[in-house]
Amino acid sequence: MKKKSSFSCRVRMNFFISIILIIAFALLEGCSKKESISGKGKEMRIQEETFGMTPEGDSIKSYILTDGKGIEAKLINYGAILVSLKVPDREGNSEDITLGYETLEEYVQDKSYFGGTIGRYANRISKGRFTLDGVQYTLAANDNGNHLHGGLKGFNKVIWKPEKIESTDSVGIKFHYLSKDGDEGYPGNLSTTVTYILTENSELKIYFEAETDKDTPVNLTHHSYFNLAGSAKRDILEHELTIVADRYTPVDGRLIPTGEIKSVKDTDMDFTNPMSIGERIQNIVGGYDHNYVLNKEKGKLSLAARVYEPESGRVMELYTIEPGIQFYSGNFLDGSITGKGGQTYHKHYAFCLEPQHFPDSPNQPHFPSTILKPGEKYTHLIVYKFSNR
Repeated sequence: MKKKSSFSCRVRMNFFISIILIIAFALLEGCSKKESISGKGKEMRIQEETFGMTPEGDSIKSYILTDGKGIEAKLINYGAILVSLKVPDREGNSEDITLGYETLEEYVQDKSYFGGTIGRYANRISKGRFTLDGVQYTLAANDNGNHLHGGLKGFNKVIWKPEKIESTDSVGIKFHYLSKDGDEGYPGNLSTTVTYILTENSELKIYFEAETDKDTPVNLTHHSYFNLAGSAKRDILEHELTIVADRYTPVDGRLIPTGEIKSVKDTDMDFTNPMSIGERIQNIVGGYDHNYVLNKEKGKLSLAARVYEPESGRVMELYTIEPGIQFYSGNFLDGSITGKGGQTYHKHYAFCLEPQHFPDSPNQPHFPSTILKPGEKYTHLIVYKFSNR
């Protein structure tokens, strides 16, 4: 009887041990699954850090927006600058697709407008002069006798007031700046905001708003230098570019529009179908630095350009409500600039696509008007959408 009872106890004991092990295994598996799920579901977030201090002693902050899926945008309140933009390639490897610097001191000294918010007037105004309401205004002639990108101290060189924006499907920063009457020669107090929003749909949206108390020309844009290969590891001549524009505005030797609006058909300016940037660039004196007249309804958000980098698989689509887009092929990069990661920026190591009104519009009455009046609101939306193929 003792042997039978001992055997029975061992059976019951083994049974209970088995049940305990099964339960423990199930609990461990459940914990493992929970960890895996939480690891995949990283939330969108904003991280604030100190970026540096201006020569005047102002502390500058950086704001890192992440979507939890490999896209990260880093912004600073100096110049409302996009310092970096990391985007995954077809293998899921995220790299920075913009040119720029690692320190505030370099941005203070920068003359290339890397990642900057451009204003009051993006692009060129001939001889730095325009007449409005019977008054002639004189601006800084900071580019071969012309006014370029807002003058000596444009919006990319001022300190903006930041405000964080957070929701369940996006994160962003709204920057505000008051450009006072007479700033860089422009009339009117111009209250301006530029808002960067990173969405869960792999989009970076940039929204501009401005109001004035006097008639004044306004033409704002964003000025990132892009290289979809990542980390500026090679030139952009193999990038395939599409621009949704049948026409462009030819320029003279000073890069000022002649006033003509010409067809791109059967010319080296035609990017209505995908074409590598380097395919015909040798036929363009100095390289591409031209305004394209977009095929679009006035004020309607629509596709303006698409860029594909074959080796990485990265695709960038650009949507805008503006009537034009300036395409620049990095012609003035000459190897004299050392940027992020110690990378040297050589000629054609980046491209710019700047949605905006046409250059020199204040002096070209038949171009779409850039004059903002009191009681009106200037609005401008850019959307960069990223994918892979």
